[in-house]
Parts: sequence; C-alpha cells; structure tokens
Amino acid sequence: MSDKWLEWAKQIQSIAQAGLTFTNDMYDKERYEQLRTLSIEIMNEYTALDFESIRDLFANETGYQTPKVDVRGVVFKDDRILMVREKHDDAWALPGGFCDIGESPRENVTKEIQEEAGFHVQPKKLLAVFDTNKHPHPPQPYQYYKLFIQCEIISGEASLGMETKGIDFFAEDNLPPLSLNRNTETQIQHLFEFLRNPENPTLFD
Repeated sequence: MSDKWLEWAKQIQSIAQAGLTFTNDMYDKERYEQLRTLSIEIMNEYTALDFESIRDLFANETGYQTPKVDVRGVVFKDDRILMVREKHDDAWALPGGFCDIGESPRENVTKEIQEEAGFHVQPKKLLAVFDTNKHPHPPQPYQYYKLFIQCEIISGEASLGMETKGIDFFAEDNLPPLSLNRNTETQIQHLFEFLRNPENPTLFD
C-alpha cells in the first residue's frame, strides 16, 4: 500500500506543477499550491526524505513534468562488469548519473565513466531503457528513465572520482552490495545476457 500512496503522491505533484505553470487564475494557483503541499506530506510519510528536502526538490520545478533521465555505463572485461562504490551510500553501481543539459546520452555516459572510474570509453550500443516504476528500486520522489549503454575501454586506468571510493569488475554470480536507487540485481542480470548474446535487441519497458 505504501508504494501505491507514493505513486499517487507523484501524480498529484505532477498535476500541481502543470497547473501552476498554465493557470492564470489566482484562486486556482492557491489550490495547486495546496495540492503540491499535500503531495510533499505524503512523500515525507513514505520515503526516507524529510519535508524540507522534498519541498526543496520541487521548488524550482516548472513546466510540464516528465520523467528524469539517468545514464549508466555498461563495461565488460574478462566476463565481468565494471562497478564503482558510491560515497553517498557505500554501495556499488554502474558508473553513471543524471543527464546534463546540452549533452547527448553518448556524451553523458562517456563523461560519467571517465569521472567516476578513470577510463576513456567508446559507447557501442544502447542495451536497455528501464523505467524505475517497473523495477524494485526503493521509493523516491521522482520517476526516472534509466539508459544502460554498453561501452568499450579505449584508454586510461582505474582512478577514483569525487563521488566514488572504489572501482572493480565483478562476475555475475559475485555481485557486491548494490546501490538500489541506481541499479538492481535483475537489471544487471539482464545486462549480462548481452555479454552472452551480443545480438539481442535493446530492452525497454
């Protein structure tokens, strides 16, 4: 039930944001502000974030709300997959992060791998586009589309970034504790299928 309440809260937030963007009526604006506050209270109840943090998340959100985009680099070496240990939660994830404005998915994933793991890579194939609502990620205020892009190392060596405290390659049957906001075990298992069957078509929700 808690996950369902969270999804309702996200929908209320989306409706409130769109209403605040397009309404010219001062009374409607007040009602949409009330809806936004209600959605924040619900999210505060069902996520680990406090009320002020959630309010700050949405303070600068304007326009029609859409899912946010996250890229993850998929790098295989000797039948193992590259992962970095995040300082934020002391858990492991595929290198990546939010897509920056002005850069393509290819440019974003290349930058993220270099910054977090030290390797210079060449993106090769979009393996999957996963919707966080369709996978067992922990509850969070936003909905994300996660782009998993296979890359090949062309130069460089492992080196830590500002947000990472570990770098290693892991076998499918020996994965470390995962940063579940960023990637799940089943998602990584799907990615290993591409290692065994490179011609498989791109997966998407």
